[in-house]
Amino acid sequence: MRSGTGNAGLLFRRAVRTMARLREPGGCPWDREQTRDTIKPYLIEEAYEVAEAIDQKDDPALKEELGDLLFQILFHARIAEEEGSFTVADVLEHNIEKMRSRHPHVFGSLKLKDSKAVLKNWEELKIKEKRGRTSVLDGVPKHLPALLKAHRIQDKASRIGFDWENIDHVFAKLDEELSEVRQAVGKGSPSRIEEELGDLLFSIVNLARFLKANPDTALRKAIEKFVRRFKHIEGELKKKGTDPSRSTLAEMDALWEDAKKKRKV
Repeated sequence: MRSGTGNAGLLFRRAVRTMARLREPGGCPWDREQTRDTIKPYLIEEAYEVAEAIDQKDDPALKEELGDLLFQILFHARIAEEEGSFTVADVLEHNIEKMRSRHPHVFGSLKLKDSKAVLKNWEELKIKEKRGRTSVLDGVPKHLPALLKAHRIQDKASRIGFDWENIDHVFAKLDEELSEVRQAVGKGSPSRIEEELGDLLFSIVNLARFLKANPDTALRKAIEKFVRRFKHIEGELKKKGTDPSRSTLAEMDALWEDAKKKRKV
């Protein structure tokens, strides 16, 4: 059963109160013991579960995972309130003010011709708002997974015009980096190989961004596909009374190709 959006405010207050009750004396012993640091991993985990539900186009799961993510936000806000730092109301107020100030083309008189101009203006506003920031790249979280971090950095740089003119230039750069990896392997220098591999991976992320594909999503799907196909190999071998450790590479390759042809996995 769906609740109307008109009930959102009431339900949000109820969610806030539920979180408070869990932390109060007589509440949940586990919840009362938690700190910002102990629940931080759950915040990250829930965000990834939201992403997974989106990838799977599973609306019921997305609804549930968004709720779990919201709970983590309320958890952090409650701890902050107990410490006297800020309240969930402060979080909402600050966010509303920020969104309105960063959308002067909606809530003000500024005229922007397209989404590219909107993003460029957004980055310029962020530099003005954030004290101590001198670069559009300063806002990328330090602990973001490397693949996502590369994508975000490239995206931010492109918003202010630092980007390839066309995809042919991107492919040329990719070919260049692959060639440099081959040269580094030929020289046998571990540090040089690592450096050139990093450049190659960075170029691949750039290609994904240029093609408007999320490299993290693409890699996760590739991993899932590999796992499905490998499990297919294991399953077929098990039917024959054997397993990968007792099979030849040729036998496993044949089953891999069989899975691809049948499009079973």
